[in-house]
Amino acid sequence: MEQSESPETRAARGGWYREFKTRPSTPPLFLTTAFDVDGLEQLEAMTAGRESGYVYTRDGNPNHDALAADVAALEKGAAGAVFASGMGAMTATLLALLKSGDHVVAARVLYGRTAQMLNHLASSFGVRVTYVDANDPSAFGRALTPQTRLAIVETVSNPLMEVADLTAIATSVGEVPLLVDNTFATPCLVRPLEHGARLVFHSGSKYLNGHGDVMLGVMVGDAGLIRKIKGLGALYGVNSNPMESWLASRGLRTLPLRMQRVCETAANLAPFLAGYAGVARVYYPGLVSHPSHEIARRMMPAGFGGMLAFDLAGGQPAVAKLFRALGETIPFSPTLADARTTVSYPAGTSHKFLTAQERAECGITDGLVRLSVGLEDSDTLRRELAQALAAVV
Repeated sequence: MEQSESPETRAARGGWYREFKTRPSTPPLFLTTAFDVDGLEQLEAMTAGRESGYVYTRDGNPNHDALAADVAALEKGAAGAVFASGMGAMTATLLALLKSGDHVVAARVLYGRTAQMLNHLASSFGVRVTYVDANDPSAFGRALTPQTRLAIVETVSNPLMEVADLTAIATSVGEVPLLVDNTFATPCLVRPLEHGARLVFHSGSKYLNGHGDVMLGVMVGDAGLIRKIKGLGALYGVNSNPMESWLASRGLRTLPLRMQRVCETAANLAPFLAGYAGVARVYYPGLVSHPSHEIARRMMPAGFGGMLAFDLAGGQPAVAKLFRALGETIPFSPTLADARTTVSYPAGTSHKFLTAQERAECGITDGLVRLSVGLEDSDTLRRELAQALAAVV
């Protein structure tokens, strides 16, 4: 005779499905802190690598691994790891690969927080950093020292949209691992590992997810490096949570379609803005006038991306007027790659942590506006931008 369970016991142990033989048609979400282990023998087998499995979500979760594997496959990399944010991924990588006395060669124009982290490592941990012009691939090689352990560059720089000649840079640095931030290009447009990079970084909050509702970072590369980086990420507690990874995995399904759309729209908007009164300059690699245009044609045959920037002749006051005029149609939002089009102000957001002199050296003026093109129709965006620019001039 089956013994009846008390309400307390039933409530505490409920929630489990009976075993079934069909499969879910979409990946399930594993919202769990830990995983039950059959016994000490299974724990020892997993620890020794003889058996696969999970123990504690900080150290690994099926949703983490599903997203990491998908991004690695798109980048044609051996392995990947996900983290709580882009800066979590970058921090775990830098701390895993660098120690006091080591040297890094980095592109002068980088995402502001990446540069801030490198400067922090230099001032607090004794890591030396040399910044070079990414438009001169040989500058990376000339800056190398016997202590150089890493080189860093962006496929498409933030915010001036300069396209790096990754093949030439990888050749220039030789055996030194090259880390490429591929956030703006995505593997739909460029796969840095095919050009000699050893590590590829993504702010997964951006195009990989594409809907502006997760905070996530991804690193892809050879299995040995990723294992080391992932382990340090768990030690520092910068792992992603399962829900964020699950959402990004869902967003990843439409990445090629979204990238095709934003490339087409940005290519339409760039010449329109370039011919508009009050716009001093437009930064878009698809324009013949852009200094990286020829490199972009070679590196990005499928499209030039959905990001562009433009300088307003009136400086910061003109930017303030533009943002007020755009109102809620094209909002000022300090992020990018959402489904909707947004504008941002690099001097006051992504690169505000740099000094005025450092921003000037990077070509970031007080009149620079960054435009992240979304999925709206091109005619609507042209009309809204034209109306707002008319209020500025």
